[in-house]
Amino acid sequence: MGSPAEQGVRIGLSAVVIALRDRKACVLTTPGDDGSAALPFGPFDPARDRTFELALRDFVTAQTGFHLGFVEQLYTFGDLGRASPRATPGPDRRREVSVGYLALTADAADAPLAEARWTPVLDIFPWEDRRDGDPACLAPLVAELTAWAAGDARRQARIETLFATTAAHRWNEGRVLDRYELLYEAGLVAEAARDQDRPPLNAAPGRAMASDHRRILATGLGRLRSKLKYRPVLFDLMPAAFTLSELQTAAEAIAGLSLHKQNFRRGVERTGLVQPTGRLSAATGGRPAELFRVIDGDLSTGETLGLPLPAQR
Repeated sequence: MGSPAEQGVRIGLSAVVIALRDRKACVLTTPGDDGSAALPFGPFDPARDRTFELALRDFVTAQTGFHLGFVEQLYTFGDLGRASPRATPGPDRRREVSVGYLALTADAADAPLAEARWTPVLDIFPWEDRRDGDPACLAPLVAELTAWAAGDARRQARIETLFATTAAHRWNEGRVLDRYELLYEAGLVAEAARDQDRPPLNAAPGRAMASDHRRILATGLGRLRSKLKYRPVLFDLMPAAFTLSELQTAAEAIAGLSLHKQNFRRGVERTGLVQPTGRLSAATGGRPAELFRVIDGDLSTGETLGLPLPAQR
């Protein structure tokens, strides 16, 4: 067996770095060669890099100026035809495999390097934002999907299940990737036209990304939304002290849902994951609110590890 390069395979690493900024869930992006947003991305050199994660940390810092904290591996993306958004032009036609990682940070300061940006995640996936009810893009999208289904029962069932278009189905916020894949298959996102060498769509929803980076981001957002319910990952996005309103806003920004205030607060109290600091916040613009912090100790133990997501009815 030869090396990946000898077998015609190039290994890359992609980082989905999420932070909260201005009450929005944002992802760290850099410009791709075509001007569209790209995730921080770099090659893995088996002769130089000791591990995938160390290589990932090094090139994210080099490209954006940020040092990563929490990271976990997402998935390996190896679809035929994918290419790095920074591939060097030339005769090198090796197949490219990307190992995706999810990273969370409470540091949402301006990116130290000028080309890096914090891009609102729900600008990229506007159909995923249900905090104020159905988003404006949803009805036109469902109409286009229904036309694409053309009476095919299996296609129609996927539309109804994923987009909860009937009372028999409930919106599942974790199925971000499945919804994006359906829109891609139906040719309703810009990447589908680009990858099939068709003219660009006039009104494709959301912001297109380089290569298959919107698919990688969809995987990361879906993973994070699912983990909210069974791991205390939300606290990796929070400052050292926060109000319960700020915690709820953060949960809503990630989940894309409007949450029931009292039920959310009761659920947070039942987890035993936070405790009052004895201080008040004056940054609420109204009556000072009590500040909380995460309990000391190992958050990986205990019966309830996640936070409740009680949606408004």
